Amino acid sequence: MTKNPLLQDFNTPPFSKITEKDYKPAIQKAIELAKEEINTIVENSEAPTFENTTAALDFTGEKLDKVTSIFFNLNSAETNDEIQKIAKEISPWLSEFKNDMILNEALFKRVKTVHEQKNSLELTPEQDMLLDKQYKGFARNGANLNDADKTELRKLDAELAKLSLQFGEHVLAETNAFELLITNEEDLAGLPESAKEAAQELAKSKGKEGWMITLDYPSYIPFMTYADNRELRKKLAIAFGKKGFQENEFNNEQIVKDIVTLRHKRANLLGYKTHAHFVLEERMAETPEKVMEFLHELLEKAKPAAKREFENLENYAKKLDNIDLLQKWDSAYYSEKLKKELFSLDQELLKPYFKLENVIKGVFEVTQKLYDLHFEEVFDIDKYHEDVKTYLVTDSKGNFISYFYADFHPRPGKRNGAWMTSYKSQQVKNGVNERPQVSIVCNFTKPTQTRPSLLTFNEVTTLFHEFGHALHGMLANTTYSSLSGTSVSWDFVELPSQVLENWCYEKEALELFAKHYETGETIPMEYVQKIKESASFHEGMQTLRQLSFGLLDMAWHSNESPETIVSVKDFESAAFESTQLYPDVAENCMSTSFSHIFQGGYSAGYYSYKWAEVLDADAFEYFLEKGIFNKEVADKFKDNVLSKGGTEEPMELYKRFRGREPKPDALLKRAGLLK
Repeated sequence: MTKNPLLQDFNTPPFSKITEKDYKPAIQKAIELAKEEINTIVENSEAPTFENTTAALDFTGEKLDKVTSIFFNLNSAETNDEIQKIAKEISPWLSEFKNDMILNEALFKRVKTVHEQKNSLELTPEQDMLLDKQYKGFARNGANLNDADKTELRKLDAELAKLSLQFGEHVLAETNAFELLITNEEDLAGLPESAKEAAQELAKSKGKEGWMITLDYPSYIPFMTYADNRELRKKLAIAFGKKGFQENEFNNEQIVKDIVTLRHKRANLLGYKTHAHFVLEERMAETPEKVMEFLHELLEKAKPAAKREFENLENYAKKLDNIDLLQKWDSAYYSEKLKKELFSLDQELLKPYFKLENVIKGVFEVTQKLYDLHFEEVFDIDKYHEDVKTYLVTDSKGNFISYFYADFHPRPGKRNGAWMTSYKSQQVKNGVNERPQVSIVCNFTKPTQTRPSLLTFNEVTTLFHEFGHALHGMLANTTYSSLSGTSVSWDFVELPSQVLENWCYEKEALELFAKHYETGETIPMEYVQKIKESASFHEGMQTLRQLSFGLLDMAWHSNESPETIVSVKDFESAAFESTQLYPDVAENCMSTSFSHIFQGGYSAGYYSYKWAEVLDADAFEYFLEKGIFNKEVADKFKDNVLSKGGTEEPMELYKRFRGREPKPDALLKRAGLLK
């Protein structure tokens, strides 16, 4: 047992030393250690105080956090059959451990005692928040239930943990199972050379002749955007849309129904009307009613614009190719053509200016100007794959701020999309400010033999987005790890990420990094102007699309009798009714691969992307007023938002930064939806 690398003391994860067989014994041992730490608190003969109970509890389970963060990060970024099998085994253990702690009556009694004395304790705002969150963490997870209900809660949690994993495995399996091998080069007409080359290299890597297209975004998106062959676009779109919705072992329909039913039962057991009521109690939005009001208000503003845009696109496709009925697989293709015509802006024209390495340097430089951070690539930190880059982050005085990992390209065993995560949270323990270890994971086009990784403008904004989350983790400066970094209310967590995307549209920022990979020429200013002008292109349709996902999420999670839902597809269609523009595709269903809400943490929270857009547009307007690299505004954002984590109510932090509550006008103006 002593040889297990996960159980040794380590600073950064010892990836190269870890084997699959190390995980289960390490997690078992770490759970034992965490239980011993909790017992020490419970068996303390002294009266409960903030220090010996509340703070002590926050510092428990560090080894368990370290080991599980390594494991679950790899289960997303570098998984295999063995890791997935282990995930299924350990998830119930972790649910049980969490329940053991939450339902430990003696522990809760101590927490409750401290909470009842709160007003006489003279706590700092951060201590006050920790005590509140801790007490609610117990109460909202069943500590006040009777024994029979506690047992029922444990059963529900174990089952939900298992189903959520299964859901994700099915989506990954369906994504990996589909391959479109093209042997006739004419079928690639319209596809940029870079995409053709990548498709050829992919086919070759699998021992096949021709060009291979898959459902991974760097392969799927270019094909849907540029390929002239409408039949193949249709084939690909249908394959993408039926993940988890086919008559095979990876079908997710029953899993979706089971997850929403179990979440509803759990909420009822805890005294809430629905899962959405349970979730939103701890969010800025507070109630499902408030969320629905917010979504419908935006829907009302966006729908007329979306309908106009859709009609224009239909007429354009009819004029161009005599398309009678515009389908979902026509959307990206004709939008790109129309955008090019209206703004003379071609994504392929922009890509040479967005070499991945330059964009990385750019986001570092933007960050340096705003927050005085310096990034140095280092090669002595262990990593889980050769693609991963590692950086030492310091401030202008040379103080250590964070380690930063970045993993940019798709591969088998890595799920689609982009996300930020961490291996270690920041905290202050025994007088030492322990700095965080933060990671971002993306799926950008790989370099080929003849050209480097060149990003689409969308990928550039994705990199800035995830880096915004990373900054929230890196600049954390709180005492307690459970309130540190991105440990904030879910509808506040997207503010740092979304606000940073704004710099991608500004001349002053683009000039730092948007340089042609062959000539070194800075991106021409007319392109920058066109990027800005085209930023609100089809914004009505884009807004409608985001709102449709938010409404679908709320439909699943604010339903008062989910157990009566028969057809996942019919239920989804009803939720989409008010936002639907394209004809329905019978073979497709979004819910069965909607990982954000059935595997990620976004259940009853998808609205938060739009919610945070209101915050980010309002916040960036402040930068625009004073200058996008204005130190005074940047310092206010760093001191009141990025470094504060969840130590105070988000609206209070925002008001301290902005001087007032956010207004939706900046978003509507930016989106071209405000007349």
